[in-house]
Amino acid sequence: MSEPASRFGKAPSLDDLAALAEAAFEALPEGFRRLAGEVLFQVHDFADEETLAALGMEDPFELTGLYHGVDLTQRSVMDPNPHPSMVFLYRRPILDEWADNGEVTLEELVSHVLVHEIGHHFGLSDDDIDAIEAAAG
Repeated sequence: MSEPASRFGKAPSLDDLAALAEAAFEALPEGFRRLAGEVLFQVHDFADEETLAALGMEDPFELTGLYHGVDLTQRSVMDPNPHPSMVFLYRRPILDEWADNGEVTLEELVSHVLVHEIGHHFGLSDDDIDAIEAAAG
């Protein structure tokens, strides 16, 4: 677990996590990135109170990421132009999960959360995403 000290010198900042998310997205297969389209990514320390309440969550450390938007399966050319789809990554819960896990690098965890949320952009449920991850090994 020497990664934070050797790589960042301190706890990774919002900008550090944003850079990891950008690198994770760029490392995905080109076809996957193309299908994802114009999803915007934002990194915050935690989800806001309104988001947590809407999800029925009390502990802000329970939410590492969130997809916000109309998923691709629900869009229609007849619909007005929707707001851009957004993936939110939450730094403190990600760092907490990473520190507790010890089995994955921070880069791997950020990539996992990012891909999970993009899966929701594609219209996949948590169960669908879990099944795909289990099949992938």
